[in-house]
Amino acid sequence: MLPTHIDPSELPRTLQRLMAVDKREEAAPLARRNFLKLAGIGGLALGAFPQVAMAQADGATKLAQTLKPTQQPSAFVQIAPNGEVTVTINRLEFGQGVQTGLPMILAEELDADWSLVRSQSGSNDAAYFDPLFGMHITGGSQSIKNSFTQYRELGARARAMLLSAAAARWKLDAATLRTQAGMVLSPDGRKLGYGELAEAAMALPVPEKVTLKNPKDFRLIGQPTTRLDAGAKSSGRQDFGIDVKQPGQLTAVVAHPPVFGARLASVDDSAARAVKGVKAVLRVPLDRGAEGVAVVADGYWPAKQGREALKLKWDTAAVEKVDSDKQLAQYRELASQPGPRKFDADMAPLTKAPRQLQAEFVFPYLAHAPMEPLNCTVKLSGDRAELWVGSQCAGLDAAAAARVLGVKPERVKLHVQMAGGGFGRRFSASSDFVVEACQIAKAMQAAGLNVPVRLLWSREDDIKGGYYRPMHLHRAHIGFDAQGKVLAWDHVIVGQSITKGSIFEQFQLKNGIDGTATEGMRDPYPLPMRLTVQHPEVNVPVLWWRSVGSTHTAFVMETLIDEIARATRQDPVAYRMRLFGKQHERHRAALQLAVDKSGYGKRKLPAGRAWGVAVHESFNTVVAYVVEASVKDGQPVLHRVTSGVHCNLAVNPRSVEAQVQGAAVMGLSMCLPGGAITLKDGVVQQSNFGDFAVPRITDVPEFEVHIVRSADAPTGMGEPGLPPLAPAFANAIVQLTGKPLRQLPFNLA
Repeated sequence: MLPTHIDPSELPRTLQRLMAVDKREEAAPLARRNFLKLAGIGGLALGAFPQVAMAQADGATKLAQTLKPTQQPSAFVQIAPNGEVTVTINRLEFGQGVQTGLPMILAEELDADWSLVRSQSGSNDAAYFDPLFGMHITGGSQSIKNSFTQYRELGARARAMLLSAAAARWKLDAATLRTQAGMVLSPDGRKLGYGELAEAAMALPVPEKVTLKNPKDFRLIGQPTTRLDAGAKSSGRQDFGIDVKQPGQLTAVVAHPPVFGARLASVDDSAARAVKGVKAVLRVPLDRGAEGVAVVADGYWPAKQGREALKLKWDTAAVEKVDSDKQLAQYRELASQPGPRKFDADMAPLTKAPRQLQAEFVFPYLAHAPMEPLNCTVKLSGDRAELWVGSQCAGLDAAAAARVLGVKPERVKLHVQMAGGGFGRRFSASSDFVVEACQIAKAMQAAGLNVPVRLLWSREDDIKGGYYRPMHLHRAHIGFDAQGKVLAWDHVIVGQSITKGSIFEQFQLKNGIDGTATEGMRDPYPLPMRLTVQHPEVNVPVLWWRSVGSTHTAFVMETLIDEIARATRQDPVAYRMRLFGKQHERHRAALQLAVDKSGYGKRKLPAGRAWGVAVHESFNTVVAYVVEASVKDGQPVLHRVTSGVHCNLAVNPRSVEAQVQGAAVMGLSMCLPGGAITLKDGVVQQSNFGDFAVPRITDVPEFEVHIVRSADAPTGMGEPGLPPLAPAFANAIVQLTGKPLRQLPFNLA
């Protein structure tokens, strides 16, 4: 079922087809005359206004039947008279590097001068749909993968238009011209800069088909490139969503209920209203049927002081009060009950297997804890609304805003902002914090405050009241022989469904099993597995967390594979290679690269250190880790990480390296003390980095990142570096302690 704030008619066409909902009508193209009038303003020729992406020249109506808005340069490329090229990205940039990677791809085919290339964020305009999913989405490590061909074609189309414009000016055949570093060159040595040609090029038809470069001719793609946003971020000049400032803007903070879904019994706001700078105190509906109180002030500090002065009583009688200890007991009971099955191999050989292994794994709730807390700025102007927010799904968030505000969806403009991290938190099915901001804006307007409002969550708000990676319990019973051949593997997973109640439920939740909970199980190993899944209903909001199901399935699979290897006295690398057979060459290549570069099996480690190995595929990318670890004063220490990465063609190897390092450190956060969210009487017990720990710089190991060379189309890179870190670390620690690690964070007691 869909969240109540989403009308099926507002969903992207791809999802409508999947759910057998009628297609949404296409927007009518703008007349060419009106487009050129707009596009010529200020010397911007290509892409001054995304909403006119379908109106580029005579014949645009015909082209609109074959070229989608996502395929037309006007929404994506702006060329200034000085030759500066600004590329608009169709994703949220929140640390993964798409504001450099996507411009690199487009600039490659455009033959732009890279020193003059800039980037900017898009909006909820239809031009910025993911070309494969047919919706706005940043997630699943799909950005470069899904838009690789799209951005190449956008650059090639813009280049073809520039060539045609130059040919017309010189009265030459366009086929005789060539381009280089932002210039069109003629056979007789004449040159025209792209900035000189852009306006004329815009008046020409967009070519439906273009010839793309041979990869051997790439000059940008595949080169280690410094990110376009590196200078601004390292100097503190980069603006994020939290930095939005509109004229007359006020700031709001919200008192959320201590227990999820609770409502207000009484409110005494007299002291809050007396705080200097507080402009309003408003009772507002919140996510999941809850209620809260918004304090609106002329800055964050007075709003926060006002919130602290509130005297609130909460009605929690009607909501479940989750207790982590009791929840674990309930999960253990569920693991023993029949349930739907993902795999259903014959378990008859299990009891007769000469060797047996039984294990239970426990994984806690995890908070996303991005560096930039959640925020959203809303401006209402009559029957129109503007939002500024770091959104992973601009279209759905805009649709949610329209519903709350009571305006037509086409009158909502969402400006996607740079975000300081997110890891999945900025894309919830309920658009929770966006809806919250809109509820406040609506309540302010009713109270006579017709000014923009910026909602800010504190770190404590997010850690205590946000969405979480679900708690999971795994139970395995494995039978194998003396050679390590698995004869039967009986496995159970217990954990909440992430996609139930979301727009993805109807094609992710099959036969009662959420596919995100089981991704990473069994493959790439040819194992006879019976996999049973239980999805209990729990009053804790859950969401995808960087690498989703692989955060727990990779740990289970890779530590158990290692345990079988040890039990049968086999080298864990050789054992994995044997299991891969000839079917998984990318796994083999990634693992072999990590092994070779680390010196595994050849280099003697310092006393007290041990090797650990793991390899895992997620989002079509394989990452293998060979790590060195030790135990000091009863605590695990990670010293060195060598990675082998198979992501096919690496558009920007420097970004691949950064993503592997960042994902590995986030994977390390699951292992160290304090890396868990727990509940008591329905209340989250953690509140900030003091009790929900993240790795400090002293915890971070040495890194080496090595990429398998490939010319195949790129696969995802934002998440795959996370899953194999924890099992590789655990596999090293068990070599030292002799005790398998069955839970995260590690417990060496």
